Amino acid sequence: MWETIASEAGAESELWRSVLRPEGGRATEPVFSPLAPPELGLGVETIYEGYLVHYGRPRLFAPGDGDIALLLGDYLYAHGLVRVAEAGDVDAVADLAELISLCAQGRAEGRDGDGAAWAATAALLGRGGLEGARRDLRVRGDAAELEAEARRAAGDEAVDAALAAHARLVG
Repeated sequence: MWETIASEAGAESELWRSVLRPEGGRATEPVFSPLAPPELGLGVETIYEGYLVHYGRPRLFAPGDGDIALLLGDYLYAHGLVRVAEAGDVDAVADLAELISLCAQGRAEGRDGDGAAWAATAALLGRGGLEGARRDLRVRGDAAELEAEARRAAGDEAVDAALAAHARLVG
């Protein structure tokens, strides 16, 4: 998975290749893909890497410049959505687009809850049913229902592992 993300980005642009971490310096811990359907895992982790480029500590890239980080993060978002679309799951693409929007809003407002939004989206990817929980986060800043949905769908152990990894990468 990690080599695919890195090599395809590097093949796409010399700029992306220039900001790749050396192979020995890359972190290859999956965060939210274990909660998602296996055929969508690569797309989920590609999008999550874009999220980390924007807001956290990316695992594969080290963009030193804010403009490069913005462009690279957006490229990874788009590339991940394309991967999911190629799997033929339009509902999953819509879920991930909503997640990107929800997280961007939360970051702009300085609120927490993005980990629960990621976990619930990955665990229920393409199955729907998160509208009310997303609204709770968007309007009231309350991520409790998103986390509860993730736990119901994927189990406590898997969600705990994903949220712990997310906390290490986003801080």
